[in-house]
Amino acid sequence: MDALDKDISAFEKMRENFETNYMGKWVLLHDEKMIGAFDTFNDAAHEATQKFGKGPYLIREVGVKNQSLPASVLYQQIHA
Repeated sequence: MDALDKDISAFEKMRENFETNYMGKWVLLHDEKMIGAFDTFNDAAHEATQKFGKGPYLIREVGVKNQSLPASVLYQQIHA
C-alpha cells in the first residue's frame, strides 16, 4: 500500500470524528496523521506545499462525497 492509499485509509478511519468536529472544512493528512483543518482548499494546499512539497498528502473536504480531481486543477499558487 502506498503513502496516499494509507492516508485515504486513515481518513476513512477518522471520518466520524471529522464529521463531528470539522464538517465543511478541508482536512490535510500526511503519513496517516491529521495535520490540520482549513476553511478553504487553497489554505490546506498552501500549508501542504509549504510543509511537504509535492507530496504525497491528502486533502479532503469533510462531509462531501469523495472527489477525484488533481490538486493542480483546484489550487492556484500565487507567487509574489
